[in-house]
Amino acid sequence: MANIFIGRQPIFDRKMNVIAYELLYRHADVDRAIISDADAASSEVVVNSLIDVGLDRLVGHAKAYCNFTRGFLLKGAGVRLAPDQLVIEVLESVRPEPEVLAALAQFSAAGHQIALDDFVLSEETQALVACADIVKIDILAQSRAQVASQVLRLRDLKELKLLAEKVETHEDFQYCMMLGFDYFQGFFFSKPQVVSGRMIAPSRLTMLRLMAEIQRPEINVEALQQVIETDVNLCVKLLRQINSCFYSLLSQMRSVRQAILYLGVMHIRNWACVVSLGSIDDKPKEVVTMSLVRAKMCELLGESEDADRSSEFFTVGLFSLLDTIFDSTLEEVLEQMPLDREIKVALMQRSGSLGKVLASVEAHEKGQWDIVESLGYGQKQIMDAYLKALEWARTVQDNMGV
Repeated sequence: MANIFIGRQPIFDRKMNVIAYELLYRHADVDRAIISDADAASSEVVVNSLIDVGLDRLVGHAKAYCNFTRGFLLKGAGVRLAPDQLVIEVLESVRPEPEVLAALAQFSAAGHQIALDDFVLSEETQALVACADIVKIDILAQSRAQVASQVLRLRDLKELKLLAEKVETHEDFQYCMMLGFDYFQGFFFSKPQVVSGRMIAPSRLTMLRLMAEIQRPEINVEALQQVIETDVNLCVKLLRQINSCFYSLLSQMRSVRQAILYLGVMHIRNWACVVSLGSIDDKPKEVVTMSLVRAKMCELLGESEDADRSSEFFTVGLFSLLDTIFDSTLEEVLEQMPLDREIKVALMQRSGSLGKVLASVEAHEKGQWDIVESLGYGQKQIMDAYLKALEWARTVQDNMGV
């Protein structure tokens, strides 16, 4: 595990539910920007995901899309590789040679779904469609007219699931929905759909005001207790979290005041914000998941920078998607949050020690391994933090019933 990076990007259905993750990979011995031995890359990500890391830790019960080159298709066709979860993603460089088509038929017979990556339909590539269950189309690599043409032609050939890649904005998402795509991949879900002149929804405004009160730098035990206890739902859920398996407490915490005195003001106010975000029900679950993973990763990586400020690193990660959650610009949201100036600068500019950690976590999400390493984080450090954060976030959401 010390020699690899593995990340993941979510794949959504039309209802914005996560149905799979594409696993992103880079080997430590390969040049930062180029995978020179693609066969080794694809085979090793599968082996490490299935054996060393475990697919359940990376994707839970969702499916996992892994890149397969021509070489690994031919080598791996006889190996049993979790057919219920692993989707064979055929790279765009693979040509429909007889041995390739035979290997795909073998994977399909074993129960794997076959996806064609960055696919462009032509006379030559049409033979691959017969083996495929899913076709991925990079919507930025072609004009909209070309994308629409590809969709129509593919629908005429076979009953397929079509996946739109590189969906970066809500406008892209709406256009791909209109074209009839089944699945979507990209970071459109983590960017706000900001409409000029729109006010923050009343329910969100109440949450924002509560979080703002909780985050006041001068808040003390009594004030924090009073703020939390004004929201019965928050109070109950917070105590349930505190009494969960996280702390292995010898005796149950029966009051908010008791929890604050035991765990500290900084710790409780971050937990209160976690619970508040967990109550969101009109955003993709992945937004909350990503906020939690970012928070924990920032905390874990930040401990090596300054262990005494772990709560601040956690706050920066947790609040990094506030613009998406409130459908407003981050600047507008932060104006209503009485946060420390350094935290606001980290969120707005990704600068300072807090911002550097957040930038590293975001680069890891996108598979930008050269940026991760340029910011000073090694493979083992990132992967350890990532896997711990995934498990932590999953446990938190299970306890919250999210």
